[in-house]
Amino acid sequence: MPTKILQIPTADGQADAFASFPDDGGRHPGVLMYADGFGIRPVLRDMASELSGHGYYVLVPNFFYRHGPAPVIELPEYIGEEVRPAVFAQLMPLIEAHTAERVLSDADAYLKFLTAQPEVSAGPVAVTGYCIGGLLATRTAAAHPSQVAALAAFHGPVGVDGPDSLSKLTAELHFGHAESDLTPEALGELNQALDAAGVGYTSEIYPGTVHGFTMSDTDAFDPTALRLHWDRLLPLLDRTLTRS
Repeated sequence: MPTKILQIPTADGQADAFASFPDDGGRHPGVLMYADGFGIRPVLRDMASELSGHGYYVLVPNFFYRHGPAPVIELPEYIGEEVRPAVFAQLMPLIEAHTAERVLSDADAYLKFLTAQPEVSAGPVAVTGYCIGGLLATRTAAAHPSQVAALAAFHGPVGVDGPDSLSKLTAELHFGHAESDLTPEALGELNQALDAAGVGYTSEIYPGTVHGFTMSDTDAFDPTALRLHWDRLLPLLDRTLTRS
């Protein structure tokens, strides 16, 4: 799939980003994809390319742009357990600085930019995210109910803002949780909040997984869980997004 390097105007400057989309001259449904806490790197480019190959325009912003272009910190090719503490020591101040107010301001800019692209078809969009990106995707969907028809988040802290935040969701959604992130009891409480919101959803713990299971450049990677992720994500998008 072809890719474009882009600059997204925001209230706080220019957010660097990339987009992947089918090279057929047509217009395709838009998907806003939020990276995990490690940010944009080859594995995210691969995942965006895989998704765009199914007929979507996928926009991946560097949500740490206030601290510099991606990669904001130097990342090893493989993020193994031995390097994670040092990497997270650099990342945590960036994550903590990315307040809910910044998330929502950026989400406005990202969606405005995405829906204005000539390769993106009219109609609702989807948001997806991984790890902290799953929370950003959830906040984006809750803040833009008229624009976001589908929400998917994987090994993300989607319930951290509490049940009231989930009550604002209208998109059909899938939450794929790591077994190490959520107990069955916590899953039940989360799903009760989704029931109360009245949204269509699937929310499940992926068996035998640890946090980060979709990312092939980490020790958390689980190829079976990644396949399940695609098996959940692609039908969701196919049901909810309008093709030209």
